[in-house]
Amino acid sequence: MEFINAVNIIQSGGGEGWFGTTHNMNIYRGCNQGCIYCDSRSSCYQIKDFDTVKAKKDAATKIESELKSKRKTGVISMGGMSDPYNFLERELEYTRKSLESINKYKFGVSCITKNVLLERDIDLYKKINTHSPVTIGVTITTADDRLQSRIERNISSTSKRFELIKKCAEEGLFAGILMMPILPFINDTISNIEQIVSQANEAGAKFIYPSFGVTLRDNQRLYFFEKIGEKLTNQYIEAFQDSYVCVSPNQKQLKKRFRELCKKYGILYKMNDIVEASKTYIKTSQITLDL
Repeated sequence: MEFINAVNIIQSGGGEGWFGTTHNMNIYRGCNQGCIYCDSRSSCYQIKDFDTVKAKKDAATKIESELKSKRKTGVISMGGMSDPYNFLERELEYTRKSLESINKYKFGVSCITKNVLLERDIDLYKKINTHSPVTIGVTITTADDRLQSRIERNISSTSKRFELIKKCAEEGLFAGILMMPILPFINDTISNIEQIVSQANEAGAKFIYPSFGVTLRDNQRLYFFEKIGEKLTNQYIEAFQDSYVCVSPNQKQLKKRFRELCKKYGILYKMNDIVEASKTYIKTSQITLDL
C-alpha cells in the first residue's frame, strides 16, 4: 500500500460535465485493473508507475473539510481517472467515507466503475439520492466474459457487472452503462452491441452511453500495441496511422443498430437526456399515512 500527498482532492469542473457533474474527485492514483486501452496511462497525466495504485493520504478527512467549506453544492464525479473501487478500497474505505461526507453536505454524485465492490455502498447512494442526483455508470465493453478477461484482466467480469446494474436498479438507483471503448477489429461487431443492449435491458439499465472507437496516444498507444500483438497492431497502423481518435470502420452500422435497440427498449443514450433524467430521479423521502 502506498500513499501520496495531495493539497486538494476535489476540483471544480468549470461547468456541467458528463452526467451533470460540477466537481471532479479522484481519491486514488494509478490503476491495477489491467485494461489494455486505458487513456489514463498517457504521459500527459504524469502518473508514474501507473499499475501501482496509490491512495491520497488522509483523503476522507480532506474531502470532509473541502465539502464543508464550499458555499454551493453540486454533483461530484468519481472514477474519471482511477476506479474508486480498486483493491485498496476494500480495506481503506476512503470512497465509502467520502460518500458519507457527500451525503452530509447535500452533494450529488456520479460514479464510474468496473468493480462490483460498489454494491457495498448502495445504502449510501440511496441516502444521497433522497436530496441530490445519483448516477451509477458501469463500464461494459463486451458481452463476452472470455474476451473481457483478455482486455480488462484484473477486474469483475462482464456478467458480474450486469448483476451489479440489476442490483442498483432493484434498489431504485439511476444506473446504466458506459459502453466504451468499442475497439476496432476486436469488439466492434453487431453481435456484441446487440448482446450488450439486450442484457442491459434485462438488468434494468436506464442508459447506455457509447463510444464506437478508442483514443490512442504516446505511452498508452505503445502499451496497447504491445498487448494486442503484431497482427492487430499492423491493422491499426494501416487504418489509423498515428491518429489520436481511432473510430471503428463499422461505426455507421453499429450506431444505427445500437440506436434501434435503445429506442425499442426505452434506454437513454444521449448525454443531455441522461443528465435531465438523473435530475428527475431523486427519490425524496416522504411520510405516508395509513388512513
